[in-house]
Amino acid sequence: MLSVAEIMTAQPYTLGPDDNLAQARELMAQHHIRHIPIITGNQCLVGVVSQRDVLAAADSSVLPDQTAHAAQEPHVALSSIMTTPVQTVDQQASLRGTALFLQQNKLGCVPVVQDGTLVGIITDSDFVSIAIHLMEQLEQVEPEAGPDFEDSSAEALDAL
Repeated sequence: MLSVAEIMTAQPYTLGPDDNLAQARELMAQHHIRHIPIITGNQCLVGVVSQRDVLAAADSSVLPDQTAHAAQEPHVALSSIMTTPVQTVDQQASLRGTALFLQQNKLGCVPVVQDGTLVGIITDSDFVSIAIHLMEQLEQVEPEAGPDFEDSSAEALDAL
């Protein structure tokens, strides 16, 4: 059985609850990520901020004047926009079970914990990567046959 630990991103980029919206936006852009676990100083996971949360905060009443939202972002604490409580998974959880969990709950990510400490993150993009890899393997194994593969095989047998 494949486990979450085998494909998760270990030591993900994190921010704290008192960090701000501008910092989250910058971290996401700089590292091309869509989810940021929010942790306390003692590495306790308290929330998750997604790219959707960041975009929604910019369009919401959290920032009253849309034209000045960039100037206001440093004043919006992530604790006010983060998703909490956080659904988590153990690093020894099965990949199939975790994929089903993400799909059924319509989640884009799930933080990975060990003994209550954040050790990684697994995202829907990780599962898309697995699917691509599996499709590539299947394409290498399948014969290069056209639609009448069975017909040509029968003809070859008849010729014997």
